[in-house]
Amino acid sequence: MSEPFAIAQVTPHPWEDEHEVNAFVRSLAEGLAARGHRMVVLAPSRSPELVRESRRLIRAGEFFGAEGEVRVLGVGELLPLAPARRGTAPAPPLDVARTLGDVLSRAPFDFVHVHEPFAPSTASVALRHSRALNVGTFHAPAERVISTQVARRFVERFFGRLDARTASFDATRALMERAFPATYRVLSPGADIVAPHEASAPGAPLHIAFLDHEDRQALRLFLRALRRLPAEPAWRATVFTPVGARTSALRSRVRDHVEVVTAEEGSEAAVLASADVVVAASVGQAPAPGLLVRALGAGAVPVAARLPAYEEVLRGGDLGLLFEPGDAETLAAQLTRLLTDPPLRTRLGSAVAGVAPELAWSGVAERFEALYREVAARRHAPRADGALRARLATRPLIDVDLHMHTDHSSDCATPVDVLLATAREEGLGAIAVTDHNEVSGALDARAKAEEYGLKVIVGEEVMTGHQGEVIGLFLQEKIPRGMTLGETIAEIKRQGGLVYVPHPFDRMHSVPDYEHLLAVVEDVDAIEVFNPRIAIPAYNEEAVRFAGKYRIVGGAGSDAHVAQGLGSLRIRMRDFDGPEEFLASLADADIVGRPSSLYYAQVQALKFLQTRATPPSARRAARERKIRRATSGRNR
Repeated sequence: MSEPFAIAQVTPHPWEDEHEVNAFVRSLAEGLAARGHRMVVLAPSRSPELVRESRRLIRAGEFFGAEGEVRVLGVGELLPLAPARRGTAPAPPLDVARTLGDVLSRAPFDFVHVHEPFAPSTASVALRHSRALNVGTFHAPAERVISTQVARRFVERFFGRLDARTASFDATRALMERAFPATYRVLSPGADIVAPHEASAPGAPLHIAFLDHEDRQALRLFLRALRRLPAEPAWRATVFTPVGARTSALRSRVRDHVEVVTAEEGSEAAVLASADVVVAASVGQAPAPGLLVRALGAGAVPVAARLPAYEEVLRGGDLGLLFEPGDAETLAAQLTRLLTDPPLRTRLGSAVAGVAPELAWSGVAERFEALYREVAARRHAPRADGALRARLATRPLIDVDLHMHTDHSSDCATPVDVLLATAREEGLGAIAVTDHNEVSGALDARAKAEEYGLKVIVGEEVMTGHQGEVIGLFLQEKIPRGMTLGETIAEIKRQGGLVYVPHPFDRMHSVPDYEHLLAVVEDVDAIEVFNPRIAIPAYNEEAVRFAGKYRIVGGAGSDAHVAQGLGSLRIRMRDFDGPEEFLASLADADIVGRPSSLYYAQVQALKFLQTRATPPSARRAARERKIRRATSGRNR
């Protein structure tokens, strides 16, 4: 097989809980481990013992278990308190965030796969700390989508770090696409396929199961329906309920042939394995559609409320019976049909048996593995061969500023000669002139470069139609503004240039969003990982994170719009000749200088004074003085 990945699966729910998401995470992790991948599950926990042992392993750097083993790390203890809304994850305490940050900064994960990463949750914290490629899976999150709208901007920011998004069901995909527009691939959950049981043999009571995980209203509906069933033919029912449920009150309400089983007394798998019929009676947004998938895997015939996710699993009724949500009489009638109509039960049972092999977790793991490989294939390969690296190693080190502007940009007042003279005074060996939507200043600078003892890269910072700015380096001619990002990149490549993405995540600039960058990531040659004019450091950190996960060469520059800012941030790299050597040298370069926020404010004030607050006549006079000073010392 291909090279295995190191993958962390992150669930927002305490690992001890019998929850739909945890069942998915457990089975997927086991399936991927069986395929040779190194698997870790990161989960909150209610077990102090698991948390203590997990922290010992984390301190020792023992993140992975033996080959084929799934290691579960409890990243923090959650007290057994009910959340504000049933079925939602409690907010993670600070120790969870610290532990997740420790794991994700030290463990060499290729992928961090987060499930239901709505904030606040363990999964959202993992997405905040992850420096790996990120995959997000959304299950049936209707309540979470609604409750998340209050913090929508915060959630969207971290959803923007997802390199692939999947939905467990088509209904979930449709919901997520409306709430958080993006591309969601439907990868349905699997089921443990069990051998056929003998409960439905002639004369045996029909076994009806109800698994009460979250929806108490559905349980009441189920019990009302049971009271309407005939005594003959014989039947029995099992209600499986989680640990901590008030089972005494429940047992007092059911008939003699209805058994109540808690998670302390049995397991969901055991109940499903013996059931002939499984009822899903949710009145809301189908909180557990995966239950029906597991029921099909166990060979049971589902009877479900007519909700989109349930109908999807039952293929519109081909694999089970449906009833209107909240309608106890129709639910009772459907159960009565299964009791009194053996041919119907046989037909549905045969359909269920036919589809069961398609649901095996081994197939689900294979489909997710294909997704991981598709995303990983977008990472850049090392560019420089050994001979090129050896040649560059003999070259002298020079300081380079990769982002600056002249007065050929509408928002800059620095003449070309002043720029070149200042670059020489600052000790720069090469500069990239990247005016906005113009190359005339860069061409002028290149023509005069030898006089100042500099190397000039002709660049242009091009505004695309609706997808932000992108810089072309080593250009020959002007690229028109207003094209799509893809068209602009194609034109840069046509000229033999390099694609350099400036200030990629700075919301105060016009930048490509994450989705746009993902669409062209293979064509990006370098990315600006530090820009001193960015006021919020997190935006530079986001650029570092993106460049690291996709193995893209990182660059930096002053983005100077005034001469005083030139060279404030620079790259120290081997001297180069042409795009290929430049890119190979940049891969081994160091960033020099880290301006403070005070410096940012000073340079911004200078830019305003020189381009906005000074009268035109005064700006012209100042410009002429600068040119005279620069040209008088050109040949010194």
